[in-house]
Amino acid sequence: MAIIGGAGNPVGGSFTGPAEALEVIGDHAYAYSGALTAAGADEADTTAFNFTTGNYYSVLNLSALTGFTGNEDRYVEVSMNGTVIISVKADASPDFYNVFPLEMIIPTYTDILVKFGVSGGGVFNLAFSGRIYRTTD
Repeated sequence: MAIIGGAGNPVGGSFTGPAEALEVIGDHAYAYSGALTAAGADEADTTAFNFTTGNYYSVLNLSALTGFTGNEDRYVEVSMNGTVIISVKADASPDFYNVFPLEMIIPTYTDILVKFGVSGGGVFNLAFSGRIYRTTD
């Protein structure tokens, strides 16, 4: 999926709702997954983000928000160019939040896929925020 600039519209600057793409405004970037529902599996099987970075590298924080209502396990998986670089699992515990936010450096022109899962099913929210650093060729 291509990157979207200017908050998803040609005017730019206004939040237009959740999207799988990374929003770029000047030297800053963000993305909100919105409230997504996991089907209920013992793996990260629901896509929250799927985008390709541009001619810049990024320093981004990935934050998670989900409620614990029972004995559900939580999963988050981040892949770069098809390779899993981060895999988080929390065994039915609020300790899941001890690993967030996750800070990562993302190289230029990199495919990013972020998936999540909740073993018993449930709502999940993820957000990216950070800066981009333009490269010169």
